[in-house]
Amino acid sequence: MSTSQQDPSHEPEWLLVVRIHKDGRCERLVGTDTTPAGTDPLTGVRSKDVIISLKSNIFVRIYIPKTTPTNHKLPTLIYYHGGGFLTESAASPTYHPTLNLITAESNVVVVSVNYRLAPEYPIPIPYEDSWEAIKWVATHAKEHGPESWLNDHADLCNVFFIGDSSGANIAHNMAIRFGLSPVKGINLNGIILLHPFFAGKTLTEHVPKELIELLERLWKLANRPGVGLDDPLINPGMDTRVSGLGCSRILVCVGEKDRFRGRGLNYKKVMEKSGWKGKVDVMESQGEGHVFFLYDTSSENACALRNRICTFINPIRSKV
Repeated sequence: MSTSQQDPSHEPEWLLVVRIHKDGRCERLVGTDTTPAGTDPLTGVRSKDVIISLKSNIFVRIYIPKTTPTNHKLPTLIYYHGGGFLTESAASPTYHPTLNLITAESNVVVVSVNYRLAPEYPIPIPYEDSWEAIKWVATHAKEHGPESWLNDHADLCNVFFIGDSSGANIAHNMAIRFGLSPVKGINLNGIILLHPFFAGKTLTEHVPKELIELLERLWKLANRPGVGLDDPLINPGMDTRVSGLGCSRILVCVGEKDRFRGRGLNYKKVMEKSGWKGKVDVMESQGEGHVFFLYDTSSENACALRNRICTFINPIRSKV
């Protein structure tokens, strides 16, 4: 994040995602490239984009494996991309290779949600768009929805919410909302939080003070006025509703060198102390930084992370 009044060279590199000009125009510095849907030459996975709301122009990118069984349906992942609520998209080349691999290796259907971005569409609009996508997926429960791939291949009795960074934040908050207001036609079996974007004004173990200051600037840019880092949307420890999270299994993945690591580890403590009746598993990738798995998909640690996702979704396979 930078502004036209500031010298971007004085900003931490990871924060340089948008520039706000004096006239209010938002210039995105990263995450604007797109790659088309289609058949992936490496995995054979097929994908296509489907508009789910003409009013808001929300679309999803749906992925299905190369070979789809005719006698049973596949676990369904609803994926939320990261980018600090400010950048990236479901059509981004940052995400397309990883989602092709997850689809092929875990043998699942993936619905990647293209929610609208702040600051033009400030929080809570990205959350509302994400909830609309869940409801749209649910219309396929009786095989009469608008999208044939979901009617034919998606097992909506076996659904997972998943996301990275701010998308993991969305996945968590969607699970909270699902627990309060279950969506008919969907059974939420778990959530998968990859390097989740959580924060808070109070220091926790492994969280440097300077990170809190930087996150506050990022959160305020994406948000409505007057909201700080103890907003329950970004600080689960301040959310009185967490005990009602709408599934009983959570997988949290963190990186040893990720500056969000401390908040990811603290999330496990928050959930365990909340009275929530479920289990949190944590996987830590040694020597890795924030969302490393998106940028080096063939590395040993990226492959191990995707394998952990696979065994979380398909626990029977992990015992074979």
